[in-house]
Amino acid sequence: MQADKRPLRFVIIGAGMAGMLAGIRLKERGDTDFTIYEKGDSVGGTWRENSYPGLACDTPAHSYTYSFATNPEWSAFYAPGAEIRAYFEQIAGRYDLKSQIAFNTEISSCRFVDGRWRITTTEGCEDVADVIVAATGVLHHPAMPDIPGLEDFAGPCFHSARWDHSVPLEDKRVGVIGNGSTGVQIVSALSKVAGRLVHFQRSPQWIMPCPDLKYSEADKQVFRDDPAKIEEVRNGPEASARRARFTAAIIDLESPELAEIQSIVERNLRESISDPKLREKLRPDYRAACKRMVFSAHYYDAVQKPNVEVVVGAIERVEPSGIRMKDGSFYELDVIALATGFRVDQFVRPMVVEGFGGKSLDAFWSEHPRAYYAVTVPEFPNFFLLNGPTGPVGNFTLIDIAEAQWAYIDQLVDLLRAGTCDAVAPTMSALDEYEVRRTEAAKRTVFASGCRSWYLDKQGVPQVWPWSYAYFQEVMKRPKLEDYALMQGQ
Repeated sequence: MQADKRPLRFVIIGAGMAGMLAGIRLKERGDTDFTIYEKGDSVGGTWRENSYPGLACDTPAHSYTYSFATNPEWSAFYAPGAEIRAYFEQIAGRYDLKSQIAFNTEISSCRFVDGRWRITTTEGCEDVADVIVAATGVLHHPAMPDIPGLEDFAGPCFHSARWDHSVPLEDKRVGVIGNGSTGVQIVSALSKVAGRLVHFQRSPQWIMPCPDLKYSEADKQVFRDDPAKIEEVRNGPEASARRARFTAAIIDLESPELAEIQSIVERNLRESISDPKLREKLRPDYRAACKRMVFSAHYYDAVQKPNVEVVVGAIERVEPSGIRMKDGSFYELDVIALATGFRVDQFVRPMVVEGFGGKSLDAFWSEHPRAYYAVTVPEFPNFFLLNGPTGPVGNFTLIDIAEAQWAYIDQLVDLLRAGTCDAVAPTMSALDEYEVRRTEAAKRTVFASGCRSWYLDKQGVPQVWPWSYAYFQEVMKRPKLEDYALMQGQ
């Protein structure tokens, strides 16, 4: 590689896992002219936004760490949310990132003018950058359900990502709407404290059993003394087999791996739920892994407690004192928790992003968000996405994904550092070809096998990575420069 010739100014949007990664990697390269803009008051992204009861990661804790900053102190195989947030706080301190983070600062617009990005905050402050790294994440715009009468409820009602910890729940009648991983975690936790707990769900979920493994002090000492033990948890035979099994299951509906997963979740339901009526109520009518897999060691135990009821069906409306179903049944409640997910099609929106000639990213994404290999967008030069549209978000660790994407991005930035070009963006033909291949492959994945999920766009096509995890790692090793426009004097 040529010696660096051009000093670059970077703006990173978001101080969650991916934005922090970008800052750390830039500092390692000696690129210190950057600012991370963060709309919240601290680092951590989704782990700052979410603090609901039972919050935990559904990826093994040792896999949900940066490869260069492992953590022998995790208390459990699946770490609770507060520990994950503390980990990111600790990393921010270790790498002295906070001095370059503008907290409580939201970006309103980014416009590419005269070869540089002009950035404006919601407070009217301005910045200029050669490169933008959009690390805004996917799960940060809460999706409020469109249920008639929701605003008429007389008691506290809040989204899981805006949990109101001032509301007492002991001995209260609590309704939880939604049964993705968040809803399952909340119900598992609140079953221990609520007087009556009602779990409302449109359709049941397959539950993958997982170990409730806590690490003892002796376990932690082993990890401290021998980092290879951490690496074994991260990428050893068991972890590799689990990743390979899930990858094969996703991309091939006839695979023995998907049949194995189906067998596991069916056995879990059969052996965990003793009441035949409840067992059938909890049985999904779609294939395992069609929706994002839900991992839980406690949900099936929770729903069999005498103070817990599962209600499957459509909600007619919310009334001041509770929820009425379309079948006429009514459930009196004191508190409603909305585990209804996020607006996953937003990404950097509602921020205004304009590329060449004022081209609007919002307009470009009007049908659905798209990016070349989930990282770059035609006509938006020097604009890079971490965990962007169509990336492999399905039950893989997003840290590993972001690290691979950064290695790819850094090679494109090298072209700018070396003066090979002033601006770089994929060609439209490269994105079109990628989207045709990706769409056709997505239609053959388990995600398109007949369920309703947040993976699907308005046409019902999964907006996720449809190939193997190994293929993702392969294409991230080196950009195909023939698919990029390298521009001078922009």
